[in-house]
Amino acid sequence: MKNRLWNESGRFYTSVMRILCLLAVLAISSAYAQTYPSKPVRVIVAFSPGGVTDIIARTLMPKLAELWGQPVVVENRTGAGGSLAAIAVARSPADGSVLLVHSSGYAINAAINPSLPYDPYKDFVAVAHLGSQPQVLVVNPSSPYKSARDLIAAAKAKPGEITYGSAGIGSGGHFNAELFRIAAGIEVLHIPYKGGVDAINDTAAGRLSFTFNTLTLALPFIRDGRVRVLAVSSAQRTSLLPEVPTVAETALPGFEYTFWNGLWAPAGTPAPIAEKIARDLAQVVASPDVRERFARLGAEPAAMTPAEFSKFVRAEIDNAERVARISGIKAQ
Repeated sequence: MKNRLWNESGRFYTSVMRILCLLAVLAISSAYAQTYPSKPVRVIVAFSPGGVTDIIARTLMPKLAELWGQPVVVENRTGAGGSLAAIAVARSPADGSVLLVHSSGYAINAAINPSLPYDPYKDFVAVAHLGSQPQVLVVNPSSPYKSARDLIAAAKAKPGEITYGSAGIGSGGHFNAELFRIAAGIEVLHIPYKGGVDAINDTAAGRLSFTFNTLTLALPFIRDGRVRVLAVSSAQRTSLLPEVPTVAETALPGFEYTFWNGLWAPAGTPAPIAEKIARDLAQVVASPDVRERFARLGAEPAAMTPAEFSKFVRAEIDNAERVARISGIKAQ
């Protein structure tokens, strides 16, 4: 009886100490978050300057710098589909001083490459969704296809003869086109390029039947008549091309694909810091000048808590894994 009482009291003591330790850690983290950031913050962008991901980062981060009263330095670290930037951030101190801006490629990389040099689930804290942008389905101006439905009908009549290009295996355009192919039940031939510009140039020249590309890249080609736009891939029409229907409207009900960007921190970053960054970003995104800049890009701002963004990223990885499995897509 005495031993049992001793064991029970010992377990009770241990439980109390664990709770006290946890409360102490939370108190320290919360206090640290109140003074965050106390030094300059580096934001590493996984892609080259001038692209959508870079533009989004360079639109938002100066606003955070103003809000925080600390420099927020954006640097580009390209290579290996964003993996070089991800590794650099994963190995950084978990104090919010180094952050990662990546894209929907984060989910695609996790889906097709089991040998990533980092763990997309364990090495990062998902902080915030930064925004999304539709892709556009474009063809040559002299193409006989006037709608997504026309393209699908032609592909069904000529299995394997219709060609499309993308910025490379595992790119957003590749996955968008494969999702389109799966939903339409067609067989088309994928031709990967080293970048989206090459793919859209060959579409404009008539060497490809179609391509899906980001709105930012495609818009100059659309406006000067080098390509004809058939549809946008988002659930809703874009304000930049209000007359262009969605794929869902014109051919495949329920179809949706968007190119999105997000912010991550190294694993172990205290939750109060991640939550503060997300709250402050939501405040920045709500400002009129940021919304105007996003509108010019055809981008939709999004405000998510870290928990919501983490759930979103997991769902995106699951969706990408499904497309990769059906299409047999693997990292090259």
